[in-house]
Amino acid sequence: MNLSLLQALYFCAPFREQLLEHYANNKADAEENLLTCLADLFSQISSQKKKTGVIAPKRFVQRLKKQNELFRSYMHQDAHEFLNYLLNELVEILEKETQATKADNETSSSPEKIANVLKAPLANGVHKEPIVTWVHKIFQGILTNETRCLRCETVTARDETFLDLSLDIEQNSSITSCLKNFSSTETLHAEDKFFCDKCCSLQEAQKRMKIKKPPHILVIHLKRFKYMEQLGRYKKLSYRVVFPLELKLSNTVDEYVDIEYSLFAVVVHVGSGPNHGHYVSLVKSHNHWLFFDDESVEIIEESAVQTFFGSSQEYSSNTDHGYILLYESLGTR
Repeated sequence: MNLSLLQALYFCAPFREQLLEHYANNKADAEENLLTCLADLFSQISSQKKKTGVIAPKRFVQRLKKQNELFRSYMHQDAHEFLNYLLNELVEILEKETQATKADNETSSSPEKIANVLKAPLANGVHKEPIVTWVHKIFQGILTNETRCLRCETVTARDETFLDLSLDIEQNSSITSCLKNFSSTETLHAEDKFFCDKCCSLQEAQKRMKIKKPPHILVIHLKRFKYMEQLGRYKKLSYRVVFPLELKLSNTVDEYVDIEYSLFAVVVHVGSGPNHGHYVSLVKSHNHWLFFDDESVEIIEESAVQTFFGSSQEYSSNTDHGYILLYESLGTR
């Protein structure tokens, strides 16, 4: 069970506050699900009178195992897969709750009273109402995929949402360079040509991905596990990737606006391979960095965060590498 990810999420203040507020408002008639179990765990921690101690997430783990067989075994669980599963599960629960409330209020409530609902036109002119939950408001950003036909110069843009960004990594690189590569221009030619609606034919084109709407909490997943064809298995990339404490997000649609982010949590993979190992977390709380290793907690110097960047040589005794980074937006500068 990936405790390190839960520890990182607990110290994500907007997430913790919204979860506890939602729980307080819906506790009376809520049936047990993953959201209530997580909220109950966070509630126990936040209302704890003792200065030290350990609270085991028993109910949450039981619920998780009951719902998803992936988490029943003693196999090594991937923290990124767990994060995706958890956030999508919470979204599903919140959407169902909103739909149920909406159905109850359909006859009596005005549209303004139905929280978290935005109207989006569909292609056939019918309005569908996608539900925007507080999980979306915290973690969701929008990417725009721009494709420019090299014959007629027409740009086709397609938007897609994301809850985290998965970045390819290179040796001795940085988050900034990984983000630049993520948004770099790719030429589509030969068998990859693009069908241009204006030219009504396949044409060479240039494609790039940019961030249209940056999220409030930016979750970055470093793709440290790569499938090696010649080995027939996944290998862990221990590459040194520098992640700054303050990050300027510049690969946005509006090139003249830098969004500033501050690092508040790092989930670290400890171990040499993808199928075994252990996760620990670093979190920032009240201007101090804390190191969590299951139930063990210690204060560390801010400078110690850089020891988790990775290894500049392939074979190194250091196997503690930053895997998931959580940044909070400080707004535009």
